[in-house]
Amino acid sequence: MIQKVLIANRGEIAVRIIRACREMGIETVAVYSEADKEALHTQLADEAICIGPAPSSDSYLSMERIISATLVSGADAIHPGFGFLSENSKFAQLCEKCGIIFIGPDSSVIASLGNKSVARNTMESAGVPVIPGSKEPVTEAESGEKIAGEIGYPVIIKAALGGGGKGMRVAKDASEFANSFHTAQQEAVNAFGDGTMYIEHFVQHPRHIEFQILADKYGNVIHLGERDCSIQRNHQKMIEESPCIALNDTLRKKMGEAAVKAAKAANYVNAGTIEFLLEKNGNFYFMEMNTRIQVEHPVTEWVTGIDLIKEQIRIADGRRLSYAQEDVKITGHAIECRINAENPKKNFRPSPGTITDMYLPGGKGVRIDAAIYSGYTVPPYYDSMLAKLIVHAKNRKEAVMKLRSALGEVIIEGIDTNVDYQYEILHHPDFVSGDIDIEFIEKMGKEKGE
Repeated sequence: MIQKVLIANRGEIAVRIIRACREMGIETVAVYSEADKEALHTQLADEAICIGPAPSSDSYLSMERIISATLVSGADAIHPGFGFLSENSKFAQLCEKCGIIFIGPDSSVIASLGNKSVARNTMESAGVPVIPGSKEPVTEAESGEKIAGEIGYPVIIKAALGGGGKGMRVAKDASEFANSFHTAQQEAVNAFGDGTMYIEHFVQHPRHIEFQILADKYGNVIHLGERDCSIQRNHQKMIEESPCIALNDTLRKKMGEAAVKAAKAANYVNAGTIEFLLEKNGNFYFMEMNTRIQVEHPVTEWVTGIDLIKEQIRIADGRRLSYAQEDVKITGHAIECRINAENPKKNFRPSPGTITDMYLPGGKGVRIDAAIYSGYTVPPYYDSMLAKLIVHAKNRKEAVMKLRSALGEVIIEGIDTNVDYQYEILHHPDFVSGDIDIEFIEKMGKEKGE
């Protein structure tokens, strides 16, 4: 039985994990950088250990310091949250070598799915629909251009070891390819230290649909329905919802079965997400698998009633899944929006600083996942997300209205936020009707003359 969990993360996800552990009777250890000394997660955990100075490379990304903190504290498991080291196979392997339970999949699985080329080939062999693309990694623009011609333009060039929208460029035709390739490759080298690329056909005007899966070490794999994550800027999600109104029961069943098949093909254990691109004609393609808990997991928790963090811990503890596929029922509609410390009017410039006053909404069907408080100083070193506002109602129309109402109550003074921008999205006719795709934000910007 897991007795004590060290959370190798910060912010609202660290708070979320601490709360789940507390409800399970599990002790928690927070780690923090010098910039996060007064952070909420350090105050809520049973113990808190400083692991270095503010830069993440010297703290939250330092495997050695996190492992040392785990051993010193006597924690027997690490929950990596999302971001930072959550999808780092070397970190998971280090945990395994040190006899520490890593609350996530095995290091070998993270490594294979983290390489997009390998993951794609695995899914294709398993019969999961994939986008036409390069079979082998590409390192030179000349060979890449030949492959692009065979695939058919437009193509998207992606970092094989990338993520978060970095190392990614679209080439609409052969004349754009070389420049797009070199730009994406240089960005990949800067962000990930690796210039290996792969190329695939660029699916136009798709929705971004992801299926939440749970899998235990006994071969049981289920999905918990889908999330529509099409509202995104620069490949960074802004609003997520479940279920997706573009899916009928037949398509939902087909995609869910493909997600389970994908997880089984990867020998996956723990919580994960299979991400698809969905065309308007109903064709869908595997995009990637995220080997961690997602930022948007609360919408799935709302519509299924299943606590994903607790399930992660139970699975890591060697227990069987608490649910079979027939136990999963989707009830109502949930929508999440991310509240960030940024100024949309100034190209979404980050806005660190001290929160001088704050009020967050509540009420029936309203959930806030946050780690901020009045007087808290938002540091400039990390992701700008402050909080997640999630609502649940009996249908999408009521969920949209509830989210508008709740967002209208949010007060965060002292820094800039994207609250007004999110409010604007919620009133856009295309969002209200559900006629959205991953180019929605770009389209909205053009309408505003930006």
